[in-house]
Amino acid sequence: MARWELAFSVDPAVKQPLFVQIAHAISMDVRRGRLRPGDALPGSRTLARSLGVHRNTVLAAYQELTAEGWIETARARGSFVSRDLPDPKPRALPRISPRSDVPARPAYELRHVPEMYRASQGHPPTTLALAGGIPDVRLLPSVELARAYRRVIKAQGSALLGYGDSRGHARLRTGLAQMLSVTRGVAASRDTVLITRGSQMALYLVARALTAPGDLVAVENPGYQPAWEAFRLAGARLLPLSIDSGGANVKELAKLAARGPIRAIYLTPHHQYPTTVTLSAARRIELISFARTHRIAIIEDDYDHEFHYEGRPVLPMASVDDKGAVIYIGTLSKVLAPGLRIGYVVAPPPVIEAIASYRSYVDLQGDLAVEAAVADLLEAGDVQRHIRRARRVYQERRDILAAQLKKQLGSALSFEKPTGGMALWAHVAQEIDLAAWEEQAAHHGVAFQTARRFTFDGRMRPYVRLGFASLGETEITEAVRRMARALKEMPQKGRPRRDQS
Repeated sequence: MARWELAFSVDPAVKQPLFVQIAHAISMDVRRGRLRPGDALPGSRTLARSLGVHRNTVLAAYQELTAEGWIETARARGSFVSRDLPDPKPRALPRISPRSDVPARPAYELRHVPEMYRASQGHPPTTLALAGGIPDVRLLPSVELARAYRRVIKAQGSALLGYGDSRGHARLRTGLAQMLSVTRGVAASRDTVLITRGSQMALYLVARALTAPGDLVAVENPGYQPAWEAFRLAGARLLPLSIDSGGANVKELAKLAARGPIRAIYLTPHHQYPTTVTLSAARRIELISFARTHRIAIIEDDYDHEFHYEGRPVLPMASVDDKGAVIYIGTLSKVLAPGLRIGYVVAPPPVIEAIASYRSYVDLQGDLAVEAAVADLLEAGDVQRHIRRARRVYQERRDILAAQLKKQLGSALSFEKPTGGMALWAHVAQEIDLAAWEEQAAHHGVAFQTARRFTFDGRMRPYVRLGFASLGETEITEAVRRMARALKEMPQKGRPRRDQS
């Protein structure tokens, strides 16, 4: 059969590599039937002269086509269109009949399955969610992140895409240790930092490494339920610590210890979750002393340290811990974006090794390429610049939310403007049916968090948590307007509701 006659050209100005253009042109001629199985292709030198390219470019195209199954090469005879071609028109998967071979129920009993935690409650797209603790991902320096990702993949692709250290990428561990040392006074080093996929994974791993079934763990009430569930899943029994204007009531620990030895205390002392209050200095000293005396681990969750607006942020308890009592947990989810899934643990090396061992059996390692890219941003100062910008933006949004709440809901809500964090905690007037307000607000396209989401017994309390970080100025104003409208349409307690149909 005669050799194939050339009928295409390549364009060096196109971003696509020349060898890819050649391979694509040949495969397209096969697809449309111009080239048939067994047809001979031009030799690499002949095709290179015809196209005005280097012979190596043609050889690369032929190698690509061979790898994809379009052509085959016979030694001393040349290259030919494969007689066993890939299917140029992949067929759709067959429809699955309603009947399934998988049984509807297992033939065994499942153990307790916790309710799935959803950081986002799946609101309709038009809903304005005043969700606390969620950053505005629109502020992310995505261009810089994309460039950093490309840089590290180009430079270290083979190393980053293989197996790695369960503790995380060494450069990011070093960068975070330096950040914590400079900004928070925590004496961290690369060997005392472990990277996790967000702070929730850090909590789960710490709970698994630290507690055994039946161990007692003290937690804040109200507090962060996903942390509670992480300890419950490890078999721990939880003891609630009440919260007041000074943070967790540390004096209650002595009474709780009468029930048995306390293994750990979980706290959010900087901006208590959800009330935003700061643990007082006196209570911090008392807590550290109690923990050292009774050999109790303090698990300090410092989830939004960067966002403090009035005065200087209070340094973590980990910054004054020289006895190894504090396990420090943080995250870049609030600083950058939750989807990057980067949290971290700072603890003495034996604790880090124990956590890494548990991590190796559930998630061998993190995304090393993303970790290296973020390390690149830390070293270049991009993360620091982003934090400064986000802090200014969130402070403005806090002030806008506070002003709008006083203007439109002044008689319904009372609150103190938080000195930091990403949400405020407001008391709801006694005459308002909070559950009904929450439901009515959803009909008006606005969502907020009620205290029931954070209480130890799951019962309603007259408080709401209103986040301001993830919404812009006009969105915050509109969200409060919708809250006010929903409240206006509600009956007072004890009076029948109007028919809204």
